[in-house]
Amino acid sequence: MRLGLISDVSKTDCAVSYKYGLCMNITGNTESTRERILQAAHEEIYEHGFQGFRIDALLKKTQLAKGALYHYFPTKLALGYAVVDECIMGFFLQTWSEFLAATKDPLIALNEFFQSKCQALQSGECFNGCPLNNLIQEMSTLDEGFHQRFQNVAKNIVMAVATALHQGQLDGIVRKDINPEKIAAFLLSNYQGIMGALKCMQLEQLPDLFDTLHNYIESLRVSEPR
Repeated sequence: MRLGLISDVSKTDCAVSYKYGLCMNITGNTESTRERILQAAHEEIYEHGFQGFRIDALLKKTQLAKGALYHYFPTKLALGYAVVDECIMGFFLQTWSEFLAATKDPLIALNEFFQSKCQALQSGECFNGCPLNNLIQEMSTLDEGFHQRFQNVAKNIVMAVATALHQGQLDGIVRKDINPEKIAAFLLSNYQGIMGALKCMQLEQLPDLFDTLHNYIESLRVSEPR
């Protein structure tokens, strides 16, 4: 898989991975058709949730026959799993990894990541919140297959952040008295909590929440000698 450019499809492309997302290398009509299905399903799920997602709306959007859809995805559930595995999960992990790889200072990388999310929410790009958080809240307790996939993405994010924090300790940037894995899990929990709380809060409160998160991250930094 590669990070690629996919054609514009709708207003949701800034919030999910249609325009700049994780996509399969398309070598022919077969992969192109499968990719169209995944992109359209991702958009429908983001707008309506998995349970509100309708196959007939997907067929109308892709202009495909039902037989073509079921050739690639025999059930709606199989299609939902593929959206998590190949779109949401891959894009989320890729985004974290890019911010963490852009600087040797993991605390700067984390704060820039959260700042970018705050800006996207304020600008209306992520008009329906976080795609991953939405699905976790909707499906985690309803289906074991979804639940296992959400556990997997959380585990991989925590591992990526913890590895960066540990390297920051070795480089003298991050305090050595913290546990990188516990802090990484705490940061992810805080971020997902903000995404969930946003649904019942005023958008004007969002900067305060991210500012508090920013201050906590900075508290992990080795103090400058006086």
